[in-house]
Amino acid sequence: VQLVESGGGLVQPGESLRLSCAASLNRFGSNFMAWYRQRPGKQREFVAGVTPERSSRYAEFAKDRFTISRDNPKKTVYLQMNNLKSEDTAVYYCHGGLLGWNEDEGYWGQGTQVTVSA
Repeated sequence: VQLVESGGGLVQPGESLRLSCAASLNRFGSNFMAWYRQRPGKQREFVAGVTPERSSRYAEFAKDRFTISRDNPKKTVYLQMNNLKSEDTAVYYCHGGLLGWNEDEGYWGQGTQVTVSA
């Protein structure tokens, strides 16, 4: 099983990025997919998640700026990030699991770096 993130990079404050996560998960459509991030010197934190039924949940800091979506035929989950701020600088990780957004089970990608700096 592989989860491969892409789309990270260096952007200026106020700009946008779209992260992608291609997942070679069996029964992708049955997985709860999520994005987490780890900022420098901080613990990993939940960013956004999408259920198999396409319901979504967001961390408070992500509401109104980030949008998670999934394309089941492509086995891909996306994170559209708008109006990026310097505090969004982090390594962003994709996670997939069958038992909800449970960090202790499922699969993780290797991460993609997002740097927001003027």
